[in-house]
Amino acid sequence: MKGHPGGGGHTRRLIDLAALPPGERVLDLGAGAGEAVALLRSLGCEAQGLDLEPRSPLVACGDLLRTGLPSESFGAVLSQCAFFASGDVPGALAESRRLLRPGGRLLLSDLFFEPPEPLIEKAGFRILYAEDMTALWREYYLEALWRGDGDCPTVRGKCAYWLLICEKEGNDGPV
Repeated sequence: MKGHPGGGGHTRRLIDLAALPPGERVLDLGAGAGEAVALLRSLGCEAQGLDLEPRSPLVACGDLLRTGLPSESFGAVLSQCAFFASGDVPGALAESRRLLRPGGRLLLSDLFFEPPEPLIEKAGFRILYAEDMTALWREYYLEALWRGDGDCPTVRGKCAYWLLICEKEGNDGPV
């Protein structure tokens, strides 16, 4: 499956809910074809994207679990449907936290097979906004299966699709 539930409208909603200031430096992890990067730039943000398989010149090749980018160099990190796909949600959260300046925002929409709050808080984030969007995920996933371009997850159990706006708590000290 390519893309994410809700498409560009969903991305715009994440950005609006995060209330990013003009000129904010934003990294899209799992940026794919760079649609969110283009949208962020059109809104006046300094945006870049990273993906294992970039499909646009707006997106650099790289691993969201080990970006190699400087610590505390972004005011916001955006990721849609990439943390779960990485196979290491705690690792993706830790790398996002490392990349964010104190008070930076994590704009996240993804699958969770457990309640997201304890995982997010353990990673050093405070949840500012949370919305269960599982119904949207079901519709998106079933359409992908119907078209023949969806895979069944290897994880079993009840999943939920969450939209989360989080803020990095505390300071990591000298980097």
